[in-house]
Amino acid sequence: MTTEPTYTEPTNTEAIRVIGRFEAGRGTPDEMRADVRMLGGLLGQVLQECGSPGLFEDVERLRLATIQAYEAESAEAFERAAEIAESFTVARADEVARAFTCYFHLVNLAEEHQRVRILRERAGRPGREDAADTVAAAYAQLRGEVGDDEARRRLSGLRFHPVFTAHPTEARRRAVSTSIRRLSELLTAHDASSEGGAEQHRARRRMLEEVDTLWRTAPLRAQKPSPTDEVRTVMSVFDETLFTTVPHVYRRIDDALRGEQSGASAPVVPAFVRIGSWVGGDRDGNPFVTASVTREAAQIAADHVLRGLERAIERIGRTLTLDAESTPPSADVIMLWEAFSSAHPELAEEIAARSPEEPHRRVVLAFANRVAATRLHTPGGYSAPEELLSDLRAVQTSLAASGAKRHAFGGIQHLIWQVETYGFHLTELEVRQHSQVHREALAELEAGGELSEKTLEVLEVFRAIAEIQRTYGLRAAGRYVVSFTTSAEDLVNVRRLARHALGDDAPVLDVVPLFETFADLQAAPGILAEVVTHPEFRRRLDETGNRMEVMLGYSDSSKDVGPVAATLALYEAQEKIALWAKDADIELTQFHGRGGALGRGGGPANSAILAQPPHSVDGRFKLTEQGEVIFARYGEPAIAMRHIDQVAAATLLASSPSVEERTSGAAARFAHVAETMDAASRERFFQLVKADGFAPWFATVTPMEEIGLLALGSRPARRGLSVESLEDLRAIPWVFAWTQARINLAGWFGLGTALEAVGDEALLQEAYREWPLLHTMVDNVAMSLAKTDERIARRYLALGDRDDLAQLVLDELALTKEWVIRLTGGTGLLENKPILQRAVALRSPYVDALSLLQLRALRELRSAASIPAEGSGADEEQRRLLLLSVSGVAAGLQNTG
Repeated sequence: MTTEPTYTEPTNTEAIRVIGRFEAGRGTPDEMRADVRMLGGLLGQVLQECGSPGLFEDVERLRLATIQAYEAESAEAFERAAEIAESFTVARADEVARAFTCYFHLVNLAEEHQRVRILRERAGRPGREDAADTVAAAYAQLRGEVGDDEARRRLSGLRFHPVFTAHPTEARRRAVSTSIRRLSELLTAHDASSEGGAEQHRARRRMLEEVDTLWRTAPLRAQKPSPTDEVRTVMSVFDETLFTTVPHVYRRIDDALRGEQSGASAPVVPAFVRIGSWVGGDRDGNPFVTASVTREAAQIAADHVLRGLERAIERIGRTLTLDAESTPPSADVIMLWEAFSSAHPELAEEIAARSPEEPHRRVVLAFANRVAATRLHTPGGYSAPEELLSDLRAVQTSLAASGAKRHAFGGIQHLIWQVETYGFHLTELEVRQHSQVHREALAELEAGGELSEKTLEVLEVFRAIAEIQRTYGLRAAGRYVVSFTTSAEDLVNVRRLARHALGDDAPVLDVVPLFETFADLQAAPGILAEVVTHPEFRRRLDETGNRMEVMLGYSDSSKDVGPVAATLALYEAQEKIALWAKDADIELTQFHGRGGALGRGGGPANSAILAQPPHSVDGRFKLTEQGEVIFARYGEPAIAMRHIDQVAAATLLASSPSVEERTSGAAARFAHVAETMDAASRERFFQLVKADGFAPWFATVTPMEEIGLLALGSRPARRGLSVESLEDLRAIPWVFAWTQARINLAGWFGLGTALEAVGDEALLQEAYREWPLLHTMVDNVAMSLAKTDERIARRYLALGDRDDLAQLVLDELALTKEWVIRLTGGTGLLENKPILQRAVALRSPYVDALSLLQLRALRELRSAASIPAEGSGADEEQRRLLLLSVSGVAAGLQNTG
């Protein structure tokens, strides 16, 4: 939050010296350092102008103290920082927490802007360093290994399917996100303007106004968002990024593969992205997602995509000013225009007047009118997206035949890709429900008598799915995910319920099992082998060409047996399921239920894909994307394009002979290592979580209970029981709470013991180099450990009055850190990943400041817990401070959920 010379200087010049040395010493790029200092300076000016008297000076005192404590690693310096945090009144601590949270939003913006800057500089540059993880490079490698024809076949079957979920890990309000997006645009304008010129001055003035808006915007939601609010939030990503970005990804890949021929003939790149959504469809444990919400979610998504298509078609249509003499239309195009003219003579006359002797322009503008009619449900609309695709292909064929190939395979191809990707539904809405809910509903139905509201709602969901399919097509809502699948009967029950709801008019459903716990993962192959013999399930497989999806849960398995054993169990389950599918001639898609945090399967997706077992990917990768991850990966066009290209490249490459041989060979060679690690890590994890009194201790030493008060999402934090039972605690607050306490236990606990049990350092270093699964696991744990802070962790653990459990955590932390450094090399964490190391180091002292404020609030709340003061003003003030700090720490650490 230091300022530039053009703004008011902070009173503490030592602060400037220390922060300057701190930032420069971490290897921050000059452009990014300049952005951080400028944005921090703007925030400093806002605090001086708008904050209460002395706020700016107090922020600077705490900031300087935490930086000095971080740099010196001095217990005395850390105590001074803690004393400053404790010295504030609650009202002042509230303001300070808000200031640091604003700062993190600005630093995140500067980092994102730097990433975009680098991506734009690299774009189109031959031989760039990161070219190896692009689809073009993956295709070239694949072609060298399997030949042209097989590589082309695999490319044509490529599929990347992110599924957006409403899991509540995005702590920012939408108003805050919108303000940050406006700042991003102004920062781009600032870059493009002349140094010291009028445009640059104007950009800074407007940025100052926007930072003022950010400071004045309440950081916490007043109430939880409804499921419909969550739907609209996801739609903003589509509107601002995905609708236009995804076709540009296809084009960029086609350009790289075919050079000058791209855009002059049919592309070789298929529309390989499909966007799924659980938002408005996932009702497992969320009573607020009803059948009416599911209907509304589908309607909102359809409205957004149809508006987008209407605008895009109209824009392309206006550019097709090709006259009939130079570009004569085909008979099919003439017929399309005549049919439209007959049905809508007045509209046709108006379009013809705007497009004299421009037949292709006329007919494409007619398509835009038909899409509008589809959206408004008025006569003349399309009955299905396939009908629009047929019309667009007719125009494409006509243009190509008349010599206008650049138009045929340029703008028209862009439209075709959009319709192929999004249809008229935008997101493929998936319904999810717990298997126990189905069992209870069937029991009621079979017993006869009056049905409960819960069972009536279960039946109404199937009616909603059928209605959505009739209106928007089968892709709009065809998958039904059964969470906590424990038997084949759990999957068969879905169609039984659908028949109860609608008889022979039941919707077409692809029932997807979700295996979540360790026991369920082990039982999965047997359950699948049984369910495919069921007549109705078999019939649906025959209809789809033996296509099937199986979902694997990362979150609950990690909470069940610990992160190390869960990772190994997931690999084994994928391997066995893939072998079963190959033997059964099933075209399998494994659906990865990953979260943003490392304890929930988070981390770089492309490296995770390349560590999967043979045949478990086969050119198709589907995963859940949630919370802050959605906006981090898809919220900015250049970053979204890069992410999709990277993941698609890994998906294509994962089934190459060289990658499959490496993963399978390493898994076999280090099987004994995996066995030892599994047993040792599981025993260590159970030693902690199965200890008497662990659950209430966990709730005491983390802000787990308070996190449930944050209005992050519509879903309740628990499935039903109290904190006495971890089984009913959702994985998200489990991970989120450990992250807030700066312990990150869910991402690493047990790895140190597992590696120590193997003991052979040379063997483990070899395994780290050659075994992709272990390499990815260790690198992810290194990131998780880098975001821990032992000094702060000790203070949280001290809240629980259980020295035995606290020491167990700290011992495992030290052991894991020691082994990770020994395997990755160097003397500290992330030395093999300097960019990531820099990003973590840049944030850590500022996160420390918020953690100290959170600790003081949590300590006050815990000490007052035995006093019947619920609802008192002081209690509410401390709770608000704690929640403000939770939001700030989440912004500072980023992949928290």
